[in-house]
Amino acid sequence: MIEKMKFISITGPKTDIDRVVNTYLSKYEIHLENALSELTSVANLSPFLENNPYKEALAAAVSFYDELETPPAPSQKELSIEEALSTVKRIQDEAKRLNEEKTKLENEHSQLVESLKIIRHFKNIDYDISSILKFEFIHLRFGRIEKQYFQKFEKYIYDNLDTLFIKCEDDGEYVYGVYFVPKHDARKIHAVYSSMHFEQIYMPDTYTGTAKEAFEYLDTRHKELHAALNANKSAWKDYLSANQQALADAKTAIEKFSNNFDIRRLAACTPGETEVFFILCGWMSEKDALSFQEDIKHDERIFCLIGNDEKDVSKQPPTKLKNPKLFKPFEMYVKMYGLPAYGEMDPTWFVAITYSFIFGAMFGDVGQGLLLFIGGFLLYKFKNVTLAGIISCAGFFSTIFGFLFGSIFGFEDVIPALWLRPMNAMMTVPFVGKLNTVFIIAIGFGMGIILVCIIFNIINSWRAGDVEKTWFDTNSVAGLVFYGSAVISISLIVSGKKLPGAIVLCVMFLVPLLVIFFKEPLTNLVKKKSEVMPKGKGMFFVQGFFEMFEVLLSYFSNTLSFVRIGAFAVSHAAMMEVVLMLAGAESGSPNILVVILGNLFVCGMEGLIVGIQVLRLEYYEIFSRFYKGTGRKFEPFRSK
Repeated sequence: MIEKMKFISITGPKTDIDRVVNTYLSKYEIHLENALSELTSVANLSPFLENNPYKEALAAAVSFYDELETPPAPSQKELSIEEALSTVKRIQDEAKRLNEEKTKLENEHSQLVESLKIIRHFKNIDYDISSILKFEFIHLRFGRIEKQYFQKFEKYIYDNLDTLFIKCEDDGEYVYGVYFVPKHDARKIHAVYSSMHFEQIYMPDTYTGTAKEAFEYLDTRHKELHAALNANKSAWKDYLSANQQALADAKTAIEKFSNNFDIRRLAACTPGETEVFFILCGWMSEKDALSFQEDIKHDERIFCLIGNDEKDVSKQPPTKLKNPKLFKPFEMYVKMYGLPAYGEMDPTWFVAITYSFIFGAMFGDVGQGLLLFIGGFLLYKFKNVTLAGIISCAGFFSTIFGFLFGSIFGFEDVIPALWLRPMNAMMTVPFVGKLNTVFIIAIGFGMGIILVCIIFNIINSWRAGDVEKTWFDTNSVAGLVFYGSAVISISLIVSGKKLPGAIVLCVMFLVPLLVIFFKEPLTNLVKKKSEVMPKGKGMFFVQGFFEMFEVLLSYFSNTLSFVRIGAFAVSHAAMMEVVLMLAGAESGSPNILVVILGNLFVCGMEGLIVGIQVLRLEYYEIFSRFYKGTGRKFEPFRSK
């Protein structure tokens, strides 16, 4: 069912809005609307403009909370906003200190890595680097040369130049080293080295001692920095872990105050020079609205007005579903299709009954039904899995139909069939011949469901004041008369009884079809419009002819669609017969492992297929006849 809603307007001094929200509104579920767009008849209202002072603290708390490996749930302890902000500020200060330390270490680390990249190739030079770099009459360059060019240089050129090349490292692709040349001959020899693709590596003058000593010092420092960075990371992790509960409580408190403060975006302010008042408006359930009014009756600084007519507001009321626990899981299917509009019938109870019943008929087996019932119930009870609740209800009906069909884990010789066996039950239909009984019953059941859906549509259309859909449409009173007449006639034929006379049949079938054909002119006539018939009469009749053909075809196809109930009942029995045949049940000693695996396979695969097929029937054959699903979701700014 849909809870009865009341539109309420709350007003009080502008400076008192936080007290009102924290003291009163936080205890109730209220779907807030924008006061400026709703209260259009009130003149000179202005928006409530203030920046949220908790936004930055909340963002920091959320980012810290997300870093926790196993975030704790908030405790029952309620912090004041000052305590919560103080906790976040303390964690921010520690984070800032550790982050500055980390940044400093990372900067030193990056510089160190660059220095190590340079010196590691020349660590074999057993001479003070700073002294080499200060030579006055000898030029030198550190660098590398490709191995193939170095071999040519060494073989053909090196002995003819006034240069000394000290080879430091050979990595297979490059030869690293340093060469020395006299100052007076430096330009020419530099050009020769350059022609051999020598790549200079600039050596900074920050190194002390020999290259090996400089490398060892830098390598040691590099390891120290790694250890310091790891210690910095561990310190932050340990600090967060030690303060995780305080952080969770602070985050919850700040979220509460931040959300409460954000209500200002939906509030409006009255004009005034001395005292300005805020106005909040929204929807509450009738029960909550009355409790809220009772709660504030002694508070002289707040006033609440409860509206009596939902038509006075610009938006339709939001939809809040309230169903018994047994039906509640089936709200998922209704929400997947679309929430019912406020005032429309909530089909949850109907879905729960028809879905479970049809599933049971298509999947009738005592053993497999009990597995679905118990397994679904446990998952729903302890894990709160909504789909499991639906499976549990469907499994219960599967068990019932298992007794009716006399099937337990596929065995049909263990318990007697209280009704019939789907594969064997046959009946004779006039003009058709012998047909499986479950097919005939499935079609009869489908006819009954379609009639019920047409009645639901008439009720919904009557509530909505829609004349056409109440009296003249396919699923209206006219449609009910036509389809009901068809159901009665088919029932008489199947039972072997005589049909009514031709005049009665003409009235039963022809008159409703003519009403459906002329639904637009009849609607215009009832509404007393000046133009009853459309201007393009030729197009009207052509379009009406094809629409009538579609109406008749939809009645036929929708009815025939319910044959799948009987088809799956038969196919389930056939599949289990195959499983038992593979297990060797005919010999009297079936293979238990094959029976178990076969049952699990059928239970899983066919259960999934049947579940989807039943949902298809719900959406296409049932919902399409009476349900729109155009409602707005009830979204309270804070849930209970």
